Amino acid sequence: MDSLVIEASRSSPAIRFDAGIRRLSISGESYPENAAAFYAPVFAWLKTFLAGLEPRTAVRVNLEVLYLNSSSTKVMLNFLDLMEQAAQDGVLVTVNWRYDPDNEAILECGQDFSEELHALTFNLVEQPWEPQ
Repeated sequence: MDSLVIEASRSSPAIRFDAGIRRLSISGESYPENAAAFYAPVFAWLKTFLAGLEPRTAVRVNLEVLYLNSSSTKVMLNFLDLMEQAAQDGVLVTVNWRYDPDNEAILECGQDFSEELHALTFNLVEQPWEPQ
């Protein structure tokens, strides 16, 4: 399966889904004008990827989101729900929610998400933001 790479824009995050090493990364700000349209190819790829995994396969998800608007928050919850379902089906899913300690809103968002997820491993990882 090919990897999915979408470059970041002013209002959308970088998506790096590497099927070969089973690492899924989303980083940056997410406030696209139409979140459903932006994330549609992401979900299509993800569903195909997850359908091809055997139980006990390890998948790492790195989320380093600086900002989520309300529609992107809903999309992120749907993304995490798919990962939770995969974990319930036996896939070993680890989610690393990286946040800048100065970004209390994103920390709280990660804490809220973690309370809803029980089958996967959800790590809150403090990582100070460094300008590029």
